[in-house]
Amino acid sequence: MSKLLIVGTVAFDAIETPFGKTDKILGGAGTYIALAAEKFGVDSAIVSVVGDDFPQDYIQLLKDRNVNLEGLEIVKGGKTFFWSGRYHNDMNTRDTLDTQLNVLADFQPKVPENYKDAEVVMLGNLHPLVQLSVLEQVNNPKLVALDTMNFWMDNALEDLLKVIKKVDVLTINDEEARQLSGEYSLVKAARKIEKMGPKFVVIKKGEHGALLFHDNQMFFAPALPLEEVFDPTGAGDTFAGGFAGYLAKTNNTSFKNMKNAIIYGSNLASFCVEKFGTERMLNLSDEEIDERLKVFKSLTQFKIDLN
Repeated sequence: MSKLLIVGTVAFDAIETPFGKTDKILGGAGTYIALAAEKFGVDSAIVSVVGDDFPQDYIQLLKDRNVNLEGLEIVKGGKTFFWSGRYHNDMNTRDTLDTQLNVLADFQPKVPENYKDAEVVMLGNLHPLVQLSVLEQVNNPKLVALDTMNFWMDNALEDLLKVIKKVDVLTINDEEARQLSGEYSLVKAARKIEKMGPKFVVIKKGEHGALLFHDNQMFFAPALPLEEVFDPTGAGDTFAGGFAGYLAKTNNTSFKNMKNAIIYGSNLASFCVEKFGTERMLNLSDEEIDERLKVFKSLTQFKIDLN
């Protein structure tokens, strides 16, 4: 089993969907990634920053789930990153109501000494210069995965391309893949992005599943059709955490094993959307995970007689 280093926000979210709304609750890409990866029993650590307004209860919650927090900086007198958003009725689009960078604005990541040799590094959605700083502190990881978004393509493209050149896996959604590549076809987009550096490209399509590309190979994993989607916040990060957590557990980065990682990530993301924020991930049993994996298998398994 490999060590997993997670870089991403630990934050407050305030969410509004057609089903209700919350005040400030636990959120952030790093949080969702860690909670998903924890399901695989991996040795994981978060590198992030919060203010001293971040509740001790939340810190203890992460520690209770065996997430190492040596790399979590707590800034005295500082305020934790805050995001507020409202989802539309289709749950696929949302409006950002408020973003307060707070302590994240001056974040200088510090990787703990005993995680500089982490075999798997998951770079959550952050400024590309922060991601680059982390890569300069680690010692030849076996796999580096990067998650990013269109905001950085619009505002820090040159720095983002420098990071992309150094990673093994890039995970982005379909809209972002088209923007980054300039190609509408996702197959052409993936091929062009591979030429930028990553060996593997994962294109997330929300409720329509995820695609994995490597050389001339492709794999598609469906999203589980759900009766209700309560809150999509963190689903993409949960997917990334499941993907990275499975690869760290199995210590196998082959294309064949990444297919399994995609399924495990999709499986966990299907739970995340069932409640507000991190609530579902915090109360998710191994039995539920296993049962839903069987549903995924039955959803995709078929036999064709080609004679």
